[in-house]
Amino acid sequence: MNEQITDAIRVRNSRAREAALAALGSVVVETTDLVEFQSRGRVLVIGGPEALEFATRLDTPLQAQVLLIEGEELPGVPVISQAGRSLSISGYLGAFLLQLGEPGKSNAESLRADLILDLGAEPQLAMPMKPPGYLVSATDEPSLNRAVEQLKGLVGTFDKPRYFSYDPSICAHGRSGKIACTRCIDACPAEAITSLVEKVTVDAYRCQGGGACATVCPSGAIRYSYPQPRDTLEQIRLLLKTYRQAGGLDPQLVICAEVDGVPPSLEPNLIPFQVEELASVGLEVWLTALAYGAGSVLLLDRGGMAARVVEALEQQVTTAGELLTALGFSQEAVQLVNEAALQGIGAGRLTLTPANFSANGGKRQVAYMAIDHLFEQSVRARPMADLTVGAPFGTAQVDEKACTLCLACVSACPGKALMSGQDAPQLRFIEANCLQCGICTRTCPEDAIWITPRLLFNREERNKVRLLHEEPPFCCTACGKPFATRSVIENMLKKLEGHWMFQDGKARHRLTLCEDCRVVDIVQDPDAMAQGVKGETFQ
Repeated sequence: MNEQITDAIRVRNSRAREAALAALGSVVVETTDLVEFQSRGRVLVIGGPEALEFATRLDTPLQAQVLLIEGEELPGVPVISQAGRSLSISGYLGAFLLQLGEPGKSNAESLRADLILDLGAEPQLAMPMKPPGYLVSATDEPSLNRAVEQLKGLVGTFDKPRYFSYDPSICAHGRSGKIACTRCIDACPAEAITSLVEKVTVDAYRCQGGGACATVCPSGAIRYSYPQPRDTLEQIRLLLKTYRQAGGLDPQLVICAEVDGVPPSLEPNLIPFQVEELASVGLEVWLTALAYGAGSVLLLDRGGMAARVVEALEQQVTTAGELLTALGFSQEAVQLVNEAALQGIGAGRLTLTPANFSANGGKRQVAYMAIDHLFEQSVRARPMADLTVGAPFGTAQVDEKACTLCLACVSACPGKALMSGQDAPQLRFIEANCLQCGICTRTCPEDAIWITPRLLFNREERNKVRLLHEEPPFCCTACGKPFATRSVIENMLKKLEGHWMFQDGKARHRLTLCEDCRVVDIVQDPDAMAQGVKGETFQ
């Protein structure tokens, strides 16, 4: 009897899954811009004697040139010898630039190519995801034959989606000349993201949609564009809703990458959801899927990701587990699994009333909506989750004895978590906005501020404006107008004690005056005016 019930449930779940997958077609995915490549077939083959031999195989529409790393040239093959010179490679399909030697030196040389075939024992470019048009091949006969066909297929005009969008106004990379968050740069397997100190720049031609940058970005400054996060979440919502309406039980979402091919055979209650790359969806997507009714979210790693991408995903999974544990749920509700482990997966870890919110907000807003729903559904939640370093949520604290309320941290904070007082010398803080990027700690001249990763589950507490530090204002000793804090004036007087310009009492007294009174005092002081004429203190 039990076997009959189990078989009936499997049939029921299988039909429900078919209905759910069929429903995905009704979601219209917003289009994105395209990036165009043009390749005329100029191939640069990098290697030793094997490169010379390979170049003779190529004919129209390919035109071969060899960059000889070692060995002797052969007649009839266009060859440039590296000859001990340094080599740097930039560019992408249709626009590669190779620089041999140091620019400006007599032995320097520049080469251009549409395609590069690297036959060296170690590729010249070491990043895990090579630029489009840069091929790496072994030198055995089958591999070389495949390389010929690949090169022939890369001649012409090609389009690919612009996978990302970037909003520098909320980027936590840098402020005031200080660099803080480098998560996107560290995670990108294509090395398509570089620092401009105050912001980053993403090379749309080298970007291949790995998505790890968007996953690790704490603010949502970099977002995946194809598909848009809201389209992805709408697909997941519809998938789970349709599965339940069709009578399916215990839905578990299996997220897998399209680049890994067709999903493996799964138990009927395991619903495959394909994305461009596994790392293109992160914490806010997984938690929203749980809020929408998934019993578990299983990230299927089939071994195709670069080590840095796996590391980034594991950090996100760790944060998800810490949040779920603090909420009173199993941390295994979100797992990174291989194919073998997937076959032994049991029942889903969560059983909740599905949420009905629309995930149309920014990255953090969506994450908080999902967390709030999970908190409301929990009966064992703690007030707060303690998180490990690297989590995008947390608090800030201030050493009141060291802080002078210069407010450098306020102007630097990309998330608007730190604020000044409206009419008083104050430093205020909204925890929900804190990205844990660390730019405040790098900006503070007094080393008076530090950050701690955590998450408050009470929405009101998380969004409340909290006072970190305040001081009574320092009032001008002439007119009584407040113009600074007492600690600022005291520190300034202390630091200028030995300065030759502030040895007399009048000059030191001038530091206690507001800007208007200071000008009046200087004008009325013949000695100060005389120094000003000399160009020493007054302009």
